[in-house]
Amino acid sequence: MWLQRFLGLENVPDGKGKGAEAASVRRIVEALDRMESGAARYVARFAYVLGRVARADLAVTADETQAMERLVMERGRLTEAQAVIVVQVAKSQNVLFGETDGYLVTREFASSATREQKVALLDCCFAVAAADNEITASEEAELRLITNELGLEHADFIAARSAHRDAVPLLKRSDASRS
Repeated sequence: MWLQRFLGLENVPDGKGKGAEAASVRRIVEALDRMESGAARYVARFAYVLGRVARADLAVTADETQAMERLVMERGRLTEAQAVIVVQVAKSQNVLFGETDGYLVTREFASSATREQKVALLDCCFAVAAADNEITASEEAELRLITNELGLEHADFIAARSAHRDAVPLLKRSDASRS
């Protein structure tokens, strides 16, 4: 019910038009509420960290949002509708609470995640940053912070960055000069 309260859907009547739309959203929210609490926290934190990267350059593009939704669906085993809501909540929270909460949420994720989950999250963060075909300097700086907050090594950062080299301007230039 926490998500219903956050979205302001507690007392929305069912029915036609807007009420029917609210009923659909309510069913999705109820499905999320039924998730095991640890899994729900994992997905919420995962989405929040992805939102940090997307918002690093102060604009979240449609491509970044779609990448976030796809990754949350895959990693959280959610339906598309559920992933859309989780991503929207994460994006809203990032706008409202920003940098301090970003650090805290990332540290909380790190405290309960395995090394493999941390590396996978970092790779997903790079995928979000690369969704519009260019990882900006501000996104790369945010990715470096996230790497440190997750307790990962510089080598992990380099490996994830290399996997997305086509979107890193400096690496694109060096690849072109070798041709």
